[in-house]
Amino acid sequence: MQDAGLTQTLSFGLTIQTGSSDNLHEGCLEARRVRNEVNRLDKHGWNWDDIHDTVVDNANLIKNTTQLLVQKALGELETYHDHKNEGWGRPFPYIDEAYPMRMNHDEGYALNVDDSGDVRFRISYKPYNHVKGVLRGSPNHLEQVKNALESEAWRVGVAELVYKHGEWRLHVTVTHKTRTVSSPDNAGTVVGVDINEDCVALAAMCRDTGDVLDSVVIEYPDIKWVRHEFFTKRKRMQTVRQTAFENVVRTEERDFVHDQLHKVSRDVTQWVSQFNNPVIVFEDLKDMRDSIDYGTRMNRRLHSLPFATLREMIAYKSAWNGVPSDDVNPEYTSQRCPRTECLHTERANRDKKRFKCKECGFQDHADRKAAVCVAQEWFDDHDENVLSLETFPRVRKVRRTVSGLCEEADAHGAVFASGVTDTESAQDSQSRARAELKTVASTAD
Repeated sequence: MQDAGLTQTLSFGLTIQTGSSDNLHEGCLEARRVRNEVNRLDKHGWNWDDIHDTVVDNANLIKNTTQLLVQKALGELETYHDHKNEGWGRPFPYIDEAYPMRMNHDEGYALNVDDSGDVRFRISYKPYNHVKGVLRGSPNHLEQVKNALESEAWRVGVAELVYKHGEWRLHVTVTHKTRTVSSPDNAGTVVGVDINEDCVALAAMCRDTGDVLDSVVIEYPDIKWVRHEFFTKRKRMQTVRQTAFENVVRTEERDFVHDQLHKVSRDVTQWVSQFNNPVIVFEDLKDMRDSIDYGTRMNRRLHSLPFATLREMIAYKSAWNGVPSDDVNPEYTSQRCPRTECLHTERANRDKKRFKCKECGFQDHADRKAAVCVAQEWFDDHDENVLSLETFPRVRKVRRTVSGLCEEADAHGAVFASGVTDTESAQDSQSRARAELKTVASTAD
């Protein structure tokens, strides 16, 4: 077993009883000025130590709050400088919207539980100026923050004050200092994950037998559609040089995608939790940008995909349930036949969402097949043999829309593929395969 300090972010609304929301707005405007000033001075070539000292000394906020804001801004700049040769742009200035005010507990803000059981807050937006009131939120989040305030095993950490959806909200981080997470090496079930532009595919393999226990493809087409819609809006605004609301549009897109990814990651975590002692295995995509060159339009779409964000969300939410994560080399996982007696690798094997091996005729949903290959890579990295795979269980496709999950028709392969068993007659199996394939793949020749 291994110990790890795990952090979760809890979101609360604010019922203000002392002070005014105007005070919070004033603090966030000053936070915006601090953040933009850091970027301006860096653009003029200032040393970062000088930027830190100068901005902190001249800000009209609690000193510790200003230090956190400067550290966050410098972190953005560090990412920019690391990737500017890859075409990354400098962090854009905040002009029309307020900037989140970042605060340490017991300094910039404080929480306590009163005699009635309410969680009270105090936000010090500048020295000797406080806004006080009561937190609002889900019963689960309120219970978690109470536990963090009253237990030595927990720590209440940094919070951010944001204005979102017409109200002030406080995003509070709580950390369990010694939460126990299983070691990947002790896993009993290996769950391969294949993250795509419009879906995430999962395949669970038993470590003892090598069987594919279950699989699912969770689709989220709304993310792709909305991202394209917002890109079109920004492009048209730039064409007619009407960019006044460009940052507003960008923020709306970011908030929508972030919300949807949280929901997708929650669905993934719930599905994984059904298995015995699982480990979640991702493809290591840190160098993915270097190998992508499919033309300007496709490069833009793929380079801007939130692969890393979704992976991080799945990993930390799973860790809260004691489930570890690991990664493998993603090379050829989308092109290789998963049948251990074949393993033929060819780019032509895949055609959109259909996989058909040119060597043995195996057919399957391309993304589910890739998730199986990811799990196989993990077995190979641990010097473990995978038993011969001739058939897979039926893959279940679930579509996530903005309103929630809804079922879709199953999509399966033909011979050597999903749901085709040796107990069926050849005629019955081929007939059922044709009915099930629909638009995903055609039957074997």
